[in-house]
Amino acid sequence: MHAFVQVKMLVGVASSVLLLLLFSIARAQQQTPDRMAFVRIAPGEFTMGCSPDDKECGDAEKPPHRIRIMKTFEIGRYEVTQAQWESVMGTNRSMFRGPSRPVENVSWFDAQEFMRRITAVENEYRYRLPTEAEWEYAARAGSTTAYSDEALQVGWYQENSGEQTHPVGQKKPNAWGLYDMSGNVWEWTQDWYDATYYQRSPTTDPTGPSSGRFHTIRGGAWVEPVENSRVSKRDYFEDAADFHIGFRCVREPFRQVAE
Repeated sequence: MHAFVQVKMLVGVASSVLLLLLFSIARAQQQTPDRMAFVRIAPGEFTMGCSPDDKECGDAEKPPHRIRIMKTFEIGRYEVTQAQWESVMGTNRSMFRGPSRPVENVSWFDAQEFMRRITAVENEYRYRLPTEAEWEYAARAGSTTAYSDEALQVGWYQENSGEQTHPVGQKKPNAWGLYDMSGNVWEWTQDWYDATYYQRSPTTDPTGPSSGRFHTIRGGAWVEPVENSRVSKRDYFEDAADFHIGFRCVREPFRQVAE
């Protein structure tokens, strides 16, 4: 009889643990994006700004300068999709609808709120936007050319987009496995924009100006001419939603953030 009571108690405890686990999984599925894949980017050095022999560079891309990225970071393999956005935010204002298309028509502050919510339910990672330097380092993927590969192979832009966004991951990835770093939608970065920042940028892990009116966007978009999807191209936008701007996330372990 005593053994029977013990077994019954163990079954009860196991059932409670299982219910708690199922509840936790359901909660996570409701508040964290589905299948958000990341690529681990190792520290290194690169030349940021106008690529050699690139005749399309504007003054904001000059002078080219050496940058050291000192810490490993993980960046989204794809732009954040509408399915991922809806799973966290519960809404979708995108102009071109489709679960695997990049979310757009989101402001810089909207992107911050998305990442704040993910971080709030994560025990391991903090989510944020990439700095402008991290973005270009990842976009170049070791290349020194204007595009990470032939533009038509890696990007959606005005001349080939059909005047719309496209599902993420349809074009060729760059050498580090990142998709849509050229075209599809512009991507928010963490940095304030300053056209003259490269003239005084720190050489190690720059984070942009301390203040500003606009934030920097990178990568070009479906509505932009092909030259705007060059990896060094810099542009800016007010902190408002627009149908040609989306984003991708960086994540870093909480332990690394504390270091």
